[in-house]
Amino acid sequence: MAAGITLLMITGAYVKSGRMGMTMFPRIESDKAYAGFTLPVGVPFDKTRAVQQQLLAAAERISSQHGGEQLVEGVLSEINGNSGWIKVYLTPPDMRPLSTSEFVKKWRKSSGPVSGVESVRFKSNRGGSGSGASLSVELSHRSTETLEQASAELAGALTSFAVVSDIDDGFSRGKQQYDFRLLPSGYRLGLRPEGVARQIRASFYGYEIIRRLRGRNEIKVMVRLPEEERNSLDFLERMMIRLPAGGEVPLTAVASISRGRAFTEIGRRNGRRVVEVTADVTPPSQADQVVEAMKGDILPMLQERYPGLTFSFSGKQHDRKESMQALTRGMGFALMMVYVLLAVVFKSYVQPAIIMTAIPFGIVGAVLGHLIMGYSLSLLSFFGIVALSGVVVNDSLVLIDLANRKRLQGQEGYAAIVNAAVSRFRPILLTTLTTFFGLLPMIFETSRQARFLIPMAISLGFGILFATVIILVLVPSLYLILQDIGSVWSGRDRAKG
Repeated sequence: MAAGITLLMITGAYVKSGRMGMTMFPRIESDKAYAGFTLPVGVPFDKTRAVQQQLLAAAERISSQHGGEQLVEGVLSEINGNSGWIKVYLTPPDMRPLSTSEFVKKWRKSSGPVSGVESVRFKSNRGGSGSGASLSVELSHRSTETLEQASAELAGALTSFAVVSDIDDGFSRGKQQYDFRLLPSGYRLGLRPEGVARQIRASFYGYEIIRRLRGRNEIKVMVRLPEEERNSLDFLERMMIRLPAGGEVPLTAVASISRGRAFTEIGRRNGRRVVEVTADVTPPSQADQVVEAMKGDILPMLQERYPGLTFSFSGKQHDRKESMQALTRGMGFALMMVYVLLAVVFKSYVQPAIIMTAIPFGIVGAVLGHLIMGYSLSLLSFFGIVALSGVVVNDSLVLIDLANRKRLQGQEGYAAIVNAAVSRFRPILLTTLTTFFGLLPMIFETSRQARFLIPMAISLGFGILFATVIILVLVPSLYLILQDIGSVWSGRDRAKG
């Protein structure tokens, strides 16, 4: 029992340390490699086209170096304003010389630095299970300027991690604009901000005078400045504003003019402005280590530098936390019901605990199985552990039930549990082996459709394999320990009597 508890504690500490890694869903490669890019709002189309051509040329180089048509079936690309994307359709996995992740890795390296872009993202599993950014940090502050500076610093700090790529600070600058602010002199002349804004808008956009019908079409008649004046920003410094009491004054005499940028989007949560910083981690299992490093150093430093700044983890980290909490509540309720049923059957509060002791030790086998097969833990791994609990309880149940019946036949505790283990050795071992070998085809399956369920099969297969040793060794040991404790208390009661 001491050795078993030590092994259980070592396994739990190893998982908790983050060295093994944990993901929401296993990342499954697609047959399409994806690259998306975003440039600042308002850039010329030629610049967007140049970025597209740079990424396409890099993909063509990788294709020509690794088999051409044996690797790539086709390429699809699209430009939408200041952003665009490229999809490279690869041949089936058993035909191509490179996996999708290897192609994406070489594609990113061959593309080199892409200048003038806000973000570039390369994906090998876009749209499938486990897709999306590995890291998502949501920063919140009332000041937009503070959010912009903090998100830029956080994105810069993430570049120091070798496993982090495709970093996006989440702050997208909009189009350039001119901001007007009415001066006190304007208020004294009877002007109001909305009135000045209407005059500026009417000068450049136009003012609707009348609508006329021309056949079946309705024509709007607009009055506005001549085109040569509307196309010149210098006209703003010479523009005249009409006063409510009559007369005109220069715009610069009643309002201040400053350059600014329009917001492409404004995100809010609970009434506070937020911006989401995202990044990808390769391999995804190391995302937790990056998160812990951010919590311990980077994010506290940002909060100290920018008072009032708050952060929270969104995306996969938030979803995984909610899923694990729901799974824990569900499993806790299921274990409680199992305990109640066993307590009714055995008419004991202690023996159900002995039977259920094998459940956490089965987790040791599941963890070892993931390490052997090279998988990180995921939500599906814990689904397999939940299924494993039922099999482990069933095997322990038949062992303890037979030991109790042998005790009723007059055997001592040691002889009863040993004889029960010998009698149940064959059915327990056969149950274990048939389950394990039945899951082997799924564990070693290479198709994309099956890889989604492999972590669950590993937890169930390797968990029950290890749990067999637990059932045949630790459960009898715990049974005898409790028998000894019961004998001690019985001796004390007799001494008192």
